[in-house]
Amino acid sequence: MTDRNSKLENAVVTWSKGVLVDTRKTRHMEKLDQNTSSTKFPPLKRRKHIFVLSVDCDSLDGLLGITHQVFNSLEKERNEGSVGFILSTFFSISEIHTFLISGGLKPGDFDAFICNSGSDLYYPSVNSENRPFVIDFYYHSHIGYRWGGEGLRKTLVRWAASIADKNAENEEQIITLSEKLSTDYCYAFKVRKSGLVPPVKDVRKMMRIQALRCHAVYCQNWTRLNFIPVLASRSQAIRYLHVRWGVDLSKVVVFAGECGDTDYVDVLGGMHKSVILRGACSGTHTGISYPLSDVIPLDSPNIVEMPETCNCADIRSSLESLGFIRS
Repeated sequence: MTDRNSKLENAVVTWSKGVLVDTRKTRHMEKLDQNTSSTKFPPLKRRKHIFVLSVDCDSLDGLLGITHQVFNSLEKERNEGSVGFILSTFFSISEIHTFLISGGLKPGDFDAFICNSGSDLYYPSVNSENRPFVIDFYYHSHIGYRWGGEGLRKTLVRWAASIADKNAENEEQIITLSEKLSTDYCYAFKVRKSGLVPPVKDVRKMMRIQALRCHAVYCQNWTRLNFIPVLASRSQAIRYLHVRWGVDLSKVVVFAGECGDTDYVDVLGGMHKSVILRGACSGTHTGISYPLSDVIPLDSPNIVEMPETCNCADIRSSLESLGFIRS
């Protein structure tokens, strides 16, 4: 009986030591995470206002011109560090890197990058020379519910192979998978002939019939088709920043064009303010068959429309009307 009690006491002491070690380790990891967060990602938490560039231009030059125009409009606030910027596009992170280099921009000019139609979220790295971007893996835990992974990719490849131009001599395949642009949570397909691809509502119907839990987004004037998790979107990424870093959505302004990708309507809706830049996109490629006013209250005080030939002064004036900056 004595030996049994002795063994029990030793087991309790050993377990207590293990709990103490685990508790100390957990506290250390929490402290380390806090320190990491404060050193790597302080801008989003310190900014007074956040401006999201979500203009779906047809070319890099168009997006670059709008980026510089918005930067110049808020030059004073940028120098003070009171405002931050987020780039929200369908681009992959490699395409964003090319975009920044071609425009003479640095990763540090933005606080975050919403990539691949909202399926990936990156931040600028402290050591931007060796690794310019840091991915937020925790974001994937919010959007990755029942994501099909490799099985979904194979199914989508077979579906894309069935879409062909029957009028061509060899029935040329219209939609092809781009391995270079695809990621773990975004399967990107290139569209050769945008006029022959099925409408987005037919693609979504196909996915529902086959019980595929993913979201289809036509991008760049129907020249690319992104398949992302059903819970992922560019608007969801903005809401995630509120949950993860405490970004006040009422102090967020989204710059968008008068048309865009097929997720364009979702970008405008929400608690944030919106500035619509007319003439920024050349075509109406949103993929909707109803007026935009049916789903978005364009007469809302939270939405401001800019003329096609707007300049930096016009942008500042629109932000003043929204109460974001002072003259």
